[in-house]
Amino acid sequence: MRKIRCAIYTRKSTEEGLDQEFNSLDAQREACEAYVASQKHEGWVLLPEYYDDGGISGGTLKRPALQRLMALIDDGDIDQIVVYKIDRLTRSLPDFAKLVDRLDAKEASFVSVTQAFNTATSMGRLTLNVLLSFAQFEREVTTERIRDKIAASKKKGLWMGGNIPLGYEADGRTLKINAEEAQTIKTLYDLYLKHKLIRLVKEEAAKLELRSKRRTNAKGITRGGNYFDRGHIYHILSNPIYAGRIRHKDKTYEGQHAAIIDPDLWDNVQTLLVAKASYDRGQPPKAVEPSPLAGRLYDETGDRLTPSHTKKNGKRLRYYISHRLIKQSGEKDITGWRLPAPPLEEQIAKAIPKYMNDNVASSILIAPTTESISKAMSAIANIACDKNVLFDLIGKISIEPGRIIIALDHKHLAVLFEATKDVLNEEALTFTLPFQTRKRGVETKLIIGHVEPAKDMTLIRNLAKAYKWFGMIKAGYTFDEIIKQEGTSRRRIQQITELAFLAPDIVQMISEGRQPTGLTSEWLLRYKLPSDWQDQRALFATL
Repeated sequence: MRKIRCAIYTRKSTEEGLDQEFNSLDAQREACEAYVASQKHEGWVLLPEYYDDGGISGGTLKRPALQRLMALIDDGDIDQIVVYKIDRLTRSLPDFAKLVDRLDAKEASFVSVTQAFNTATSMGRLTLNVLLSFAQFEREVTTERIRDKIAASKKKGLWMGGNIPLGYEADGRTLKINAEEAQTIKTLYDLYLKHKLIRLVKEEAAKLELRSKRRTNAKGITRGGNYFDRGHIYHILSNPIYAGRIRHKDKTYEGQHAAIIDPDLWDNVQTLLVAKASYDRGQPPKAVEPSPLAGRLYDETGDRLTPSHTKKNGKRLRYYISHRLIKQSGEKDITGWRLPAPPLEEQIAKAIPKYMNDNVASSILIAPTTESISKAMSAIANIACDKNVLFDLIGKISIEPGRIIIALDHKHLAVLFEATKDVLNEEALTFTLPFQTRKRGVETKLIIGHVEPAKDMTLIRNLAKAYKWFGMIKAGYTFDEIIKQEGTSRRRIQQITELAFLAPDIVQMISEGRQPTGLTSEWLLRYKLPSDWQDQRALFATL
């Protein structure tokens, strides 16, 4: 009887558990040894050498034990490879084809002890090809799953590893600030804002002895600690991680780590970098019009409204946009504010002096005197003509559906009134103004101040019909009966009855004429309403 020399091959993708007394490789070999012993009557003889690859993926053939094993196959020293499962040998169909060709060339084969086939038969080869196709599919799906997990984690603002950026230290799935390195980052940004040329920043950084991060790898080799080159400086200046954000491909998300650079300052640096790039391409940039409310403007979700601009017919149009509309650009169902900047700034500039004029004596000043009132009124008159000083008074502006909340800065106002902070009533420095909206395309214009409500009688009548028809449906009326009684169509009934599911506060707003201008019967009947009341409120806030 011809002897069949058998070699057992074992593999494990990760190193986890390999230090145990009895690990996965041992379990695989034990099962293979028992199978070879059961085939003794067929002339199978087990070779004593071990061929184990621990902590190596099946997606590659560059495995030491496998290469030694295949070299012996090529030399004709082994007749059969025995594995626990075929994916222990390889997970790649192309790699499997290469292995089979080498086995065929030496009239060798391999067998899986947990899968009833071997490559010595045509049926075994067919079955093996099918199973290996699924093994490769599983590997590719796993890769996609890992890629999706990384994308989802970054969307939540988590840091997913890699080289730790200068200015930070790893802290689990986020980053914590390294105070000494963070000062280097701040200095580089300050130098760029001062010189606006990376070449000059490089020269100044070298004079200040600023150096890159020193890193020590697993082998104990230390790298880094060098002077910055221009490419490295540009990378630092354009890296959103320093503004507290996480980048994934072409999108950025709010990170869970602290920012080293104020986000608005970082945005300003990006504007300068883009302008400089345009100039280098032979397109000298025009003077950039400032956005004085930047960093002070927030919406009802707490999201900052970021300055943005576009060009139309050669004219530069400025906006304040909810940051999520930029951060999640291209995603569906993302709502937020898009406000034309000049009219908003103009109305805020008028509203603040008016409020202070009306309330300086009655509530803003504590124990007002003739002298303190006179000083304050004179200061208010002056700032009405100087918007730069006026906007410096703003601490924060919050925009919510139907109202805008303005909080004045306590310290700046005390300086303006030439008074100490204790003579100001801090509670009176925050005030609320109502507003109406006017929708034009994707942008919203605010009309700040008291506006006489205008009731939409068509919308109110349709609401009444919605409640009536919905009540008839609940009472057991069929569509045909309602159509006959009301003289309408099935389509009309289906459209109108959806209005019966509006949130109660939205219904009250409509009945009082306080609904957004864009909230009309035509709009409601054209678009499908979300069933969740909170989603409805968020949607109508953008009209």
